[in-house]
Amino acid sequence: MKLHPITDIPKNKVTEFFKSHWGSSKMVISSGVYDCSELDGFAVLNDEGDIIGLVTYIIRDHECEIISLNSIEEGKGIGTSLINEIENIAIKNNCKLIKLVTTKDNLLALRFYQKRGFILSRIINNAVEEARKLKPEIPLIGNDGIPIRDEIELIKVLS
Repeated sequence: MKLHPITDIPKNKVTEFFKSHWGSSKMVISSGVYDCSELDGFAVLNDEGDIIGLVTYIIRDHECEIISLNSIEEGKGIGTSLINEIENIAIKNNCKLIKLVTTKDNLLALRFYQKRGFILSRIINNAVEEARKLKPEIPLIGNDGIPIRDEIELIKVLS
């Protein structure tokens, strides 16, 4: 599986990917507001050149934060490959940990990250209600009918 730096992919393709999966390339989470199409990251493309997996991240204060991660074709190792690449980047940049946030309704993500060594670090109550002030298109109800209200931070300490 070949990973491509986001900078090697036409920007309009990256922006369209975010629009179709997140409503826009703007990500509003408790750590800040980000334009994912402007962040560092990696993508996996299928044979037709379509994005089937994409991760974005930032590095600051010896921490690597995953801002977004999508894998369109589950069970094929795409998400795992993207996480492994982020871990390699974090180690090369002398990061002490990798962190990310997801919403409490995203049980698939919680399972995925914990299987890959991430641990629950904290709950940010009402974080999504605050995010909706900046990005009102965030839905009220998420996966499995669970209200989207709180964020859960996960971390992976690097050795």
